[in-house]
Amino acid sequence: MGPKLTRPVPAEVMEALLSAQITVTAGERSGFQMAFDLSKRGLIQRNLLPEGFFDPKTRVIVSVSVRGTPQVLFDGVIVRQEVGASNQPGQTTLTVTGEDLTLLMDLEERTDRYPNLAPSRRVHAILGRYRDYGIQPDVKDEQILQPPHEQLRVHYQSSTDLQYVNELAQGNGYAFYLEPGPTPGQSSAYWGPEVRLGTRQHALNVNMGPNSTVDQLTFAYDGTAREEPQARWQDPANRQTTLLGQPSISPLRPPLGRRPTPALKRRTLTGTAKQQIQQAQAELLARAATSADVITGSGSLDVTRHGYLLHPRSLVGVRGSGAMYDGDYYVKSVTHTLRPGSFTQNFTLSREGLVARGDTVRP
Repeated sequence: MGPKLTRPVPAEVMEALLSAQITVTAGERSGFQMAFDLSKRGLIQRNLLPEGFFDPKTRVIVSVSVRGTPQVLFDGVIVRQEVGASNQPGQTTLTVTGEDLTLLMDLEERTDRYPNLAPSRRVHAILGRYRDYGIQPDVKDEQILQPPHEQLRVHYQSSTDLQYVNELAQGNGYAFYLEPGPTPGQSSAYWGPEVRLGTRQHALNVNMGPNSTVDQLTFAYDGTAREEPQARWQDPANRQTTLLGQPSISPLRPPLGRRPTPALKRRTLTGTAKQQIQQAQAELLARAATSADVITGSGSLDVTRHGYLLHPRSLVGVRGSGAMYDGDYYVKSVTHTLRPGSFTQNFTLSREGLVARGDTVRP
């Protein structure tokens, strides 16, 4: 912990830790809550709390070691502290709540202009302001390139950096989040499509007797979740309005299920007629992609029994849930809960279709 650069906390702080809960969700700000034993003569009550050790904006980095491999779970700042006093011995507690470092991007509204900069270049410029916190940009180009035309339009920001970056992400069907690590004090600021390709994490086994690593998994299929958006665009040269064609969502949502689900809803996007045609096409693609995940799964696992950390915002396979729901999923969110002698994870999974695409689940 520390103001900007951190250092390991005293051993008494670790001994006073009662529990820690960290929630990480794709496309949203991550948060944490930690509870400490606040005994009258303890170091926290006696020195650290009066000296501002747990004050808001104090930086907190949480690391764990699984099978001897250290991993950074969280990098953020404290936003709130609560003291619960009790007449019962050992029941007085200090609870601190915090959010990840994107909070720093959401503290000040800014007015700025970005002439001749595409959305990804604007994001890159904004993230450069936070390098002092060890934040390195990981910005992908847009799926539909939107070349800027300063003669026609200059793009302005009139909100916080975080709001503007999220607005640009939503307009392209992208996600924006901070990935802490790989070493304490470093973070990667990812702006791009959800990572649905590449290496799978160690699979989750359910209903497989002694080989089960998950006690229970619940799946839901929401037939009304998927939409077929429509967008109209007006040609400024002749004022003719046309209905844009339906895009393929595969560049943003590579299929994870063999049986795609149909869209039951049809929605018309507003404000696309007067945009550049590339921007209108990007919004159409974004809306179609972000509503595609109709299958969700939720469950919990014991990290000690599973043997591995389940990481959010990447892929994992599921075995033992039947032909309809086995296969690969995108890990949408993970809540880590740590207590002395216990480490569990609650998670949610998602994908766009039923039935696994392959005959086996790896690894």
